[in-house]
Amino acid sequence: MATLNIEIDGRTLQVESGDTIMDAANAAGITIPHFCYHKKLSIAANCRMCLVQVEKAPKPLPACATPVTEGMKVHTRSEYAINAQKSVMEFLLINHPLDCPICDQGGECTLQDLAVGYGGSSSRYQEIKRVVREKNLGPLIATDMTRCIHCSRCVRFGQEIAGVMELGMAGRGEHVEVMPFLENQVASELSGNVIDLCPVGALTSKPFRYSARTWELSRRPSISPHDSLGSNLEVHVKDNKVMRVLPRENEDVNECWLADRDRFSYEGLNTAERLTRPMLKHDGQWVEATWQAALELVANKLKAIPADQIGALSTPYRPAEELFLLQKLMRGLGSGNVDHRLRQSDFSLDDKAHGGFWLGMPVTYMSRLKRMLVVGSNLRKDHPLMAHRIRESVRWYGQLNLINAAEDEFLGKVHAKRIVAPSQLAAALAGVCRALAELKNLPLPAIAAHGIVDDTAKKMADSLAGGETRAVFLGNMAQHHSSYGQIHALAQEVAKLAGASFGVLGEAANSVGAVAVGAIPGCGPLGQPAVKGLNAQQMLANPLRAYLLLGVEAELDTHDPVSAMASINAAEFVVVMSPYKGMSLDYADVLLPIAPWTETSGTFINTEGRVQSFGAVVKPLGETRPAWKVLRVLGNLLGLAGFDHNDSKDVLRDAIGDTPTGSVQAFLNNEVSGVTVAPPQTHEGLERVAEVPIYQTDAVVRRSPSLQMTQDATLPVARMHSRLIAKLGLTENGRVSVRQTACALTLKVQRDDLLPDTCVRIPSGHPLTAGLGPMFGPITAESV
Repeated sequence: MATLNIEIDGRTLQVESGDTIMDAANAAGITIPHFCYHKKLSIAANCRMCLVQVEKAPKPLPACATPVTEGMKVHTRSEYAINAQKSVMEFLLINHPLDCPICDQGGECTLQDLAVGYGGSSSRYQEIKRVVREKNLGPLIATDMTRCIHCSRCVRFGQEIAGVMELGMAGRGEHVEVMPFLENQVASELSGNVIDLCPVGALTSKPFRYSARTWELSRRPSISPHDSLGSNLEVHVKDNKVMRVLPRENEDVNECWLADRDRFSYEGLNTAERLTRPMLKHDGQWVEATWQAALELVANKLKAIPADQIGALSTPYRPAEELFLLQKLMRGLGSGNVDHRLRQSDFSLDDKAHGGFWLGMPVTYMSRLKRMLVVGSNLRKDHPLMAHRIRESVRWYGQLNLINAAEDEFLGKVHAKRIVAPSQLAAALAGVCRALAELKNLPLPAIAAHGIVDDTAKKMADSLAGGETRAVFLGNMAQHHSSYGQIHALAQEVAKLAGASFGVLGEAANSVGAVAVGAIPGCGPLGQPAVKGLNAQQMLANPLRAYLLLGVEAELDTHDPVSAMASINAAEFVVVMSPYKGMSLDYADVLLPIAPWTETSGTFINTEGRVQSFGAVVKPLGETRPAWKVLRVLGNLLGLAGFDHNDSKDVLRDAIGDTPTGSVQAFLNNEVSGVTVAPPQTHEGLERVAEVPIYQTDAVVRRSPSLQMTQDATLPVARMHSRLIAKLGLTENGRVSVRQTACALTLKVQRDDLLPDTCVRIPSGHPLTAGLGPMFGPITAESV
């Protein structure tokens, strides 16, 4: 772009053609007051607070909407400009209530701040102020719409970032109101961002409401422990308690946004279920114990059990330091039975991979892609902020293609999609691979020989063959699939034929980190040779004598909770290290209280391989201890070498060296080799389609009261195509009895004509569906 010379408040600046006065001022560090302007949203220019004087212009101009021109001279602090800004402020305050002392936004309100500089000492307005009826936006967002100044930030956010216009502005003049459509609650997984965007107290956090003042809070940086993006957080603390969580801006990761799961899950940190002291089970009764007694009992029990009969399982939501010490403990005992992939069912790639699976590119590149194929992912719910980046790409002429076993509204344009039964997922991908090979006149990979080419496959192949930047991604459902090895290998071949990047969208905060530090049975940290052992499925398919569970709630976190619970209940000795009691009271022998992410230091390695360390923001509750300290002491009691770390930084250094980012990046590799061709799956009868709901993913989220009141946390239902409902003699909104194992479950029937008519979609990871069985496989359904 051409460079233009302008002058702002006497300063000569060089700016790019197409920039606005606001852009130029921000780059130069010159403050222009504003309300409706936001750097991530479109220009509305409706608050008029940013009026400035431009020489030779007949009237003041809005800085946010006025493009710069060569030789332009702008005055932001002249008497003319300030009088214009003061006039706007007077109009904004005409109907605004004077209730700053009781407003939840008090102390961090943009209107309050600017009124000090641009407001009058008294109002000339003597008429009755308007009052606006409150709106019900759901359990997360509180409203006081009389305070609204109609900046429209919340409306534009829904349209441009969240992808759904849940809020709109109706009326004219002083009768304008921001309101939801049809009085429905705002249900977007990014809805909490309107709280940050609102410059006044019209939209505030309902869970945080009236609990603290902004000047009472300490602000501490941290990293999100939930999805694999690793959003940067600012945790606000009062009296050693987390009061709220806000985004910490990082353009390379989460920009200035935050998913609701990351924003509101903090409520689950201080529930009545918190485990605060070690507990031992004696004669079927739980008794509290000292840490020394509990750890000595654990050490003595583990010494008495053969190492190959001990299984160590962790969730991928725990810090990398804990995962490293867990595997080090097991391998020190002589066993490689350690894994974190609890929801995975196909481990055939363990001896065929050449490194850790990752996104295949920096996160920022996702918004620049022109052609994409996403396989087995509900993008919005699995990866809310990465879905936003893909929506941004689609807005600017990108093409998105989807292959999945279920379809939820992406809230963006989809070029082509193929929704098939889970058993046909690999075959659908093979069809695209074959179509692409034919289109490019290249040899057909052997693994795609059974692929069938149809119009949809050709449309996807045409899309992937074009564009400057291309990528193929595998999502959570693909990774949980029983044919994951075939799907991964096929996706790899599609990416090679298309000349595209190939990536795996990590499931959890440390899906990449856990592999990097060796918390898998196949290899040690950074792929080093290590004692091999059983994977998660093997450990839970047949009972071992002892289990060491790190943050695991086996009845909710596993691929097949029925088989998992049968094995754990049959075990001789079960140690649960968790911040919560939960259902482990029924099957554990020892409960050790470990710190959640806010009470410990540690590291999350996100899906792009970014190493992000964080510190504790509050002191541990009761006698809770960081898990890395617990594992270090346990290693000492077992007489193992190498458990002498002084802090979590020492642990990380031991795990991945002095240059963690470089070491991890060198280890990451999505390529697999030696995958044999499997015949196409055939399946008669009904198949279950399961995904983990967004607010059931991990222990902390499951215990957040506000998130559990949202529409995404409603009770599970059996979703079916209308043809299947008619075939089974069911009625929409009626009842159906479904069965996978010996347990039958009665659920409400919900029509979903986007599903294949041979599938029943029932979520997993939920207490009500835990008794059904595997996430995928045969299922029966009959009328009640």
